[in-house]
Amino acid sequence: MAQQSEDTERRIREHAYRLWEAEGRPEGRAEAHWEQARELAAIEDNQHTATKPRPAGTRAKRAQPVEPPEALENQGDFPGLADQGEESRPPQRAPRRTPRRDGRKKPENI
Repeated sequence: MAQQSEDTERRIREHAYRLWEAEGRPEGRAEAHWEQARELAAIEDNQHTATKPRPAGTRAKRAQPVEPPEALENQGDFPGLADQGEESRPPQRAPRRTPRRDGRKKPENI
């Protein structure tokens, strides 16, 4: 277990160094490089589980499909949910009111 931890630390250190060099050896970015290097090492450690083939003869068991067939049939039937405004018109400005020449206001009830 200690050997694995030392190997992981070594790989993280190497990744961080390569990232630092690739960015032109900037000052003050050490923490960002170490964090990115930790992520790269974790991806390397777990990649073999993500790419492991399924054993022959086994099938994934599910109670129901991931997407019900109705979801595909109804796709696009709800324009309000995905409407990007192609059919809507821009808001209209109210007509500009010009003052009367004599300076009086126009009566409201006319």
